[in-house]
Amino acid sequence: MIGYVTIGTRDMEKAKAFYAELLADLGASVLMDIGRIAFIGTAMDQPMLSVCIPYDENDPQPGNGNMIAINPGSKEAVDKLYAKALDLGATSEGEPGQRIEDIFYGAYIRDLDGNKIAFYQFA
Repeated sequence: MIGYVTIGTRDMEKAKAFYAELLADLGASVLMDIGRIAFIGTAMDQPMLSVCIPYDENDPQPGNGNMIAINPGSKEAVDKLYAKALDLGATSEGEPGQRIEDIFYGAYIRDLDGNKIAFYQFA
């Protein structure tokens, strides 16, 4: 149902490099780059993450309560993406762990622009 989700950035080159590297093990890459916006994913007909310089060229503002959740396919992959994100310069918003009474395993980070990202696996 979701085609793509867009998050704002102050630095396109850093954002593209961060997400392309972070999601490379999931088969993702920059699929389309048209200057102020770039789409990262596995195929154009699959859900994608896009990064952009806001149209009004004002500073991007991470939303309060907004979060992008990425399911990499296993608890081990959650751990790996969380560690990789931190290595790439993200900050922790919650270490990997079991949540919601053994139903949900998750980890949380803020990207280079402060956008909140979750990596998760349902148990």
